[in-house]
Amino acid sequence: MSGLNNIAEVFSQFQINGEFVAATPYGNGHINDTYCAVFDRRGVAERVVLQRINTRIFTQPEALMENVQRVTAHIAQQVAGEADSCRVLTLIPALDGRAWHVDAKAGYWRAWRFIPNARAYEAVESPEQAFQAARAFGRFQQLLASLPPPRLHDTIPDFHHTPKRFKALEDAIALDSVNRAFLARQEIEFALARQAMVSVLLDANLPERVTHNDTKFNNVLLDDATGEAICVVDLDTVMPGLALYDFGDMVRTATSPSAEDERDLSKVTIQMPMFQAIVQGYLASTASFLTVDEMQLLAFSGKLITFEMGIRFLTDYLAGDTYYKVHRDGHNLDRCRTQFKLVESIEQQEESMNLLVESIASERL
Repeated sequence: MSGLNNIAEVFSQFQINGEFVAATPYGNGHINDTYCAVFDRRGVAERVVLQRINTRIFTQPEALMENVQRVTAHIAQQVAGEADSCRVLTLIPALDGRAWHVDAKAGYWRAWRFIPNARAYEAVESPEQAFQAARAFGRFQQLLASLPPPRLHDTIPDFHHTPKRFKALEDAIALDSVNRAFLARQEIEFALARQAMVSVLLDANLPERVTHNDTKFNNVLLDDATGEAICVVDLDTVMPGLALYDFGDMVRTATSPSAEDERDLSKVTIQMPMFQAIVQGYLASTASFLTVDEMQLLAFSGKLITFEMGIRFLTDYLAGDTYYKVHRDGHNLDRCRTQFKLVESIEQQEESMNLLVESIASERL
């Protein structure tokens, strides 16, 4: 089952009180197939989001959905009674009561209540937006700090295990299965020259937390009217991890004015006002529980996670684009180059970044 032709059938398998009208592809995600379905509820047009989980990437979809169920239910409980408590991610049960539906071709689907009057942005447009997103992701960690046992499933084992990501790159370089290594000589040299930093976070003995693990700027919805961050989305990689994985990915996606696949590398640079806003927003939510060691590695985590994402794109390019969706020749190599350019920019300003973190953290403690 694929494409729009079968969305009506999928729609009918969830507890949605209305008649299916139409559906269109929704969002710009690299992994899952997402659709916005319009349905008629007593003469009123309403919307719901339907997603097919990419089981090639997420090989244990039921474990993934157990995580998502637990996390969304806990967050809803934590914010109950707040002004925007209705604007949280809410799963719609399937007809059999489960949080997912399995179609005739073993495709795993889920349905989300649509959150109106809010949108995600592909690139940050102001320090205020960066602040809002960072505060939202920090609050996400804060709300889930009280999640009771058992431990969440690892939906993608070793997702942010940078040394293993680096080893995968080395293997891809050696294999060169689609004869692309010669096209990425500079990027390969750049990566190999920075091997020494890949184990720093794992060697720091930091506490394990419940983390989002994919805190791209476009994974938080901002209110159309106020600009306030009102909901964190894309929970497939929520699992045990390091708090700095989340912060580092915010630095990667919200400090540069460029898109993730920008070809004009002159546009790729870390903007210190954006970084300052991220630190302020994140610590506004997390200063009460982060350790001193975590705070001291905030700036470094931005460099490491950006580097990690670069080597993941490079690995996929060398392997023949088997993981990320691509929309043009060399798309993953363009993404890699963007990440590596941002790593260079962070390296040039890392001392100033550390001083800024120290100053903001001292105000919060």
